[in-house]
Amino acid sequence: MIPIHPITSDEYPRQTNDPMNSLENHSDKPEEACGVFGIYAPGEDVAKLTYFGLYALQHRGQESAGIATFEGTHVHLHKDMGLVSQVFNESVLEHLPGSLAVGHTRYSTTGSSRKVNAQPAVLETRLGSIALAHNGNLVNTVQLREELLQSKCNLVTTTDSEAIAFAIAQALDAGADWLEGCIQAFNRCQGAFSLVIGTPIGVMGVRDPNGIRPLVVGTLPGNPIRYVLASETCGLDIIGAEYLRDVEPGELVWITEEGLASYHWSKQPQRKLCIFEMIYFARPDSVMHNESLYSYRMRLGRQLAAESPVDADIVFGVPDSGIPAAIGFSQASGVAYAEGLIKNRYVGRTFIQPTQTMRESGIRMKLNPLKDVLVGKRVIIVDDSIVRGTTSRKLVKTLREAGAVEVHMRISSPPVTHPCFYGIDTDSQDQLIAATKSVAEIAQQLEVDTLAYLSWEGMLTATGEDPNSFCSACFTGDYPVAIPEQVKRSKLILEKAGV
Repeated sequence: MIPIHPITSDEYPRQTNDPMNSLENHSDKPEEACGVFGIYAPGEDVAKLTYFGLYALQHRGQESAGIATFEGTHVHLHKDMGLVSQVFNESVLEHLPGSLAVGHTRYSTTGSSRKVNAQPAVLETRLGSIALAHNGNLVNTVQLREELLQSKCNLVTTTDSEAIAFAIAQALDAGADWLEGCIQAFNRCQGAFSLVIGTPIGVMGVRDPNGIRPLVVGTLPGNPIRYVLASETCGLDIIGAEYLRDVEPGELVWITEEGLASYHWSKQPQRKLCIFEMIYFARPDSVMHNESLYSYRMRLGRQLAAESPVDADIVFGVPDSGIPAAIGFSQASGVAYAEGLIKNRYVGRTFIQPTQTMRESGIRMKLNPLKDVLVGKRVIIVDDSIVRGTTSRKLVKTLREAGAVEVHMRISSPPVTHPCFYGIDTDSQDQLIAATKSVAEIAQQLEVDTLAYLSWEGMLTATGEDPNSFCSACFTGDYPVAIPEQVKRSKLILEKAGV
């Protein structure tokens, strides 16, 4: 029996007439798919620990949140639309007892933004319930769903995540044990998937053979050792867990009362971590490759200054993601670092449309310029990426109105020329400004004095890792996992040779 708090299938679409969600005013950034969290800690308040873990991973998805706890064979589930702090409170968490938990915070990429698509996905199987939380995106979802529907599986959502859960259930119901059934299901999946899966006897952490999306293991102090899974190390830090290691590409970690066991289920793993995780998605205090991403992003800024210097008075970053690179740029160039923009950190989803006067003067709900810092100055503004260019153009106009006499834009990644199929919500290719315009043409459209992007080589060199161990398809069009033609046509409009 699975007690589920009331969840309807009401549509909860992105508000296209909403100033925070319209194409013209949308943040000029790609959006992440989601964050996952799992914990096996008998004797602890696993629901509350999961809540705080999701709270730290909130930046990875703001549409819905959910937690499933296992109390023996009994599953308790609560999920709904909204931020983690909106979906859960003390009363709700008190009704989620158990010794292990799985949590999820979501931004939809496959499957619309609806309550019914919130995760974890919970299913009954021959061996008991499973609760699955997924970060990433399958590229063979259509084929997998068709196979499952032909087998009379009762799919009720539009997500690829539910398809993975049904594939596991199908293998279990056919006689496989937990380990065999899950591995059979994973071999039917193509694309990006970092999974946390709750069962009556333990928690699994899984990454696809390329490890496109991150997943880490941590430990809670005490005896016996209790284990935690999270998309990023910041999800461990908040609850006092210590980072142990990454889940490897093509690995399954199985956490039960016997401890942690590891199984390399893929015969040909080849690491291809999404480089955008390092540039933008993951929190700057999260650790990858034994250093904080803040340090990597500062190196990007230093490399950017070496490649594209410019004579100016001050340099600053677009809050928050552009700040580390701006500091690095300042260190390498000698141009003074300053704060030129202040971010309103309490802006969330709004359904109130701005007045006509606000539209005409430019909406400054998120960023406001410091006029006394900018007036009469030649400024360098550093950002991590440009996707459509709409927000960047408005930002440049705002800086000039505030008194900047020159505006030079520097981007700490290469031009985004191709859409992502592995869990990042990007437009179709014809909506990506760098896919249809040269750097000079983009500079003209943004109305900047100069514009320069970091080179692809500089971005990868700054990692200090093997350049071939990253997916950078959004910059090159070289996709590590083959994209079916039907899926490719939905986004990849322009010929690669013509870009």
